[in-house]
Amino acid sequence: MRYLDPKADLTFKKIFGEHKDLLISLLNALLPLADDEQIKSVEYLSPELVPDTYVGKNSIVDVRCRDVKNRQFIVEMQMLWTEAFKQRVLFNASKAFVRQLDKKRKYEMLQPVYSLNLVNETFMKEYPDEFIHNYNVVHELHSDEIIDGLHFTFVELPKFQAHSIKEKKMAVLWLRFLTEIDEHTKEVPQELLDNPETSKALKAVEESAMSKNELLAYDDFWDKLGAERLLFVDSNRRSMEEGRAEGRAEGRAEGRVEIARYLLNMGMSIDDIAKATGLQKQEIERLNPVV
Repeated sequence: MRYLDPKADLTFKKIFGEHKDLLISLLNALLPLADDEQIKSVEYLSPELVPDTYVGKNSIVDVRCRDVKNRQFIVEMQMLWTEAFKQRVLFNASKAFVRQLDKKRKYEMLQPVYSLNLVNETFMKEYPDEFIHNYNVVHELHSDEIIDGLHFTFVELPKFQAHSIKEKKMAVLWLRFLTEIDEHTKEVPQELLDNPETSKALKAVEESAMSKNELLAYDDFWDKLGAERLLFVDSNRRSMEEGRAEGRAEGRAEGRVEIARYLLNMGMSIDDIAKATGLQKQEIERLNPVV
């Protein structure tokens, strides 16, 4: 049996954008919801967040839904991490939150928006043992004082270790499914086969379950991702090289200034210092408190 990687755009949406029970299971497993806040049922919403005016920014998320309490849930699978992704997450969740109300409805009718973001890269290296990060709008000094409305969860998939969250069985199973299943899987862990939700998800990513067009779209996703990664790496390399070159130029300029200051103290004339250092006379004069 050959499986496709569930993190790819097509497969991820096929699993969680077409099977409500699997989406509910994932959300309940990974979001910090209390027992009385667990999601019971959902309806899918359009993943396209259309702006209110033609000049606004249009955005598309992977999966968006609403439960019976009118809480909204946005799920994103992100393969490449950039700092801009956090701003996109905030933008999309805020847009979903604001657009709940029309002119006739009261603010008290607003319901929370939860944003679950699965990231296939490490972006918080200073916390090597933490891979699930939950954010709320909290009081600066008293973190237990929360303004309910926007809730964000980021999961760093490469950091996942099953032993760290044993008390949440479904969280472990879903994260194992996302991190252990791909085209190179030769033997599926028995725990994933025995669990009804992950077993159903496995069937959804079997290569034999895909149409020819879906397989072409799947390959196209990885081609585009590879090109995007190369562009990102090249952009970072060029930025670093430019930064180093700028740093070297600044270092050389500072060095000339120090030499000029030393020569001034030695009593050399400004004309001779200018010839020796390449600095402008005006620059040297500013270093000389006597002039």
